[in-house]
Amino acid sequence: MKKIGIIICGRYQSCGGGKCFRALRERAGAFAAYPRDENVEVVGFANCGGCPGGNIEYVPAEMKKNGAQAIHLATCFVVGYPPCQNIRKFKEFIETVYGLPVLIGSHPIPLKYLENHEKLPFWKQTKMDEIAAGLMAEDRRVMEDYN
Repeated sequence: MKKIGIIICGRYQSCGGGKCFRALRERAGAFAAYPRDENVEVVGFANCGGCPGGNIEYVPAEMKKNGAQAIHLATCFVVGYPPCQNIRKFKEFIETVYGLPVLIGSHPIPLKYLENHEKLPFWKQTKMDEIAAGLMAEDRRVMEDYN
């Protein structure tokens, strides 16, 4: 069984996680990294604490204590407006300090958000298409289904 933690952007702290948990069941988005026949347990679901990410310092420790073998920085870090400017730092910090692999994303990017972001110059400037390459590879019909 794989045990994971999910950290969401603080701007969406009241999110119930519906798209994330759906994607985990469907093995869509970043959760496609796990085979369908592998049980995956979420051992922690928390937000980053808001900019500049105060919870990033200790939330992964709690998740690791609960058995997390990987941490997902949820899709909202990528497609929230504006995209998180600290996502690379969060990934590096968690991997370095806690020794846990960090996957960028959770559920597929909703197509409506991707299409809007692609029109704006900051999308290319922040190189979100690079850090979230796995999410960008998702079939557009699946993205549309997550609108």
